[in-house]
Amino acid sequence: MKKLMTQIIKFGAVGFLCFFIDYGIMVALVELAGFQELIASGCSFTVSVVVNYILSVTIVFDADKDANKAAQFLVFVILSLIGLGINQLIMKMGISWLEQYMNRAYMVVKIFATGVVMVYNFITRKIFIEKKPQK
Repeated sequence: MKKLMTQIIKFGAVGFLCFFIDYGIMVALVELAGFQELIASGCSFTVSVVVNYILSVTIVFDADKDANKAAQFLVFVILSLIGLGINQLIMKMGISWLEQYMNRAYMVVKIFATGVVMVYNFITRKIFIEKKPQK
């Protein structure tokens, strides 16, 4: 149980760091480099996923060191894209429902969506990235 709690704390710290990397790069690309918002968001998301992968396999999870790194990274990216899809779905549905009751509904919905995707990411990465115990 202690190992799980330690992993959750590390996962949260890595998640916060990667959020700030993603957000910071996106804002810098738009505001300083003049990129279009969606292109900047795609670039920043990509950098964030790579950093998140490196930190997840080295710090958070007991990753299989003998695993094919390209295949492991591909699985990580696919899981991340599914998480992004879940986020977008929750955002779309939540905003369309909540905006009739309040202004800036996206801010509240984003908090909920982030929580759901964080749980999804932790569970799927633990299943697919962490080394399985020897039998």
